[in-house]
Amino acid sequence: MPKKFLKKFMPDHDAIRNHKHLKMFGRLLHSPNLFHLNRRSVAGAFANGLFNAFIPVPFQMVLAAAGSIIFKVNLPLSIALVWITNPITMPPIFYGSYKVGAWLMGTETGDFDFDLSYEWLMNGLSAIWQPFLLGCFVCGVIASMTGYMLIRAYWRLHVIKAWRKRKRKRSI
Repeated sequence: MPKKFLKKFMPDHDAIRNHKHLKMFGRLLHSPNLFHLNRRSVAGAFANGLFNAFIPVPFQMVLAAAGSIIFKVNLPLSIALVWITNPITMPPIFYGSYKVGAWLMGTETGDFDFDLSYEWLMNGLSAIWQPFLLGCFVCGVIASMTGYMLIRAYWRLHVIKAWRKRKRKRSI
């Protein structure tokens, strides 16, 4: 069952409640709904985590935690899923998002040299911020919806398979 598989990797509730960056949420983290593993909670966590993974800010985990609290979905999964965009995967994911945004806006994807400096952030980013943010939003929504639907479908198929297996055992 997916529930048993996921429980192996779930952190302790106290570890999350006492995490230094999540303490700002205070008593909101004490809701048991944030730690349930059911089809709705896990699918919602995938949607929340995948959407927040495409937000180009350095505090994605805090946004995912806030989304988990608001939508009452699994908190640890939401936080873990934002790490899809990590320092290794971030450049290709965000470049792809920029290309999607430029395509949607009908603009040319100009050649630009990325330089991790304050000067580039002020000058270079000003030329591409609109298609970049549009692409991040669209890719985030698509990833979120796809993740939600795939988890719901997978969970449902797994339950049907388990029911059939139990039915076969009873008939023997």
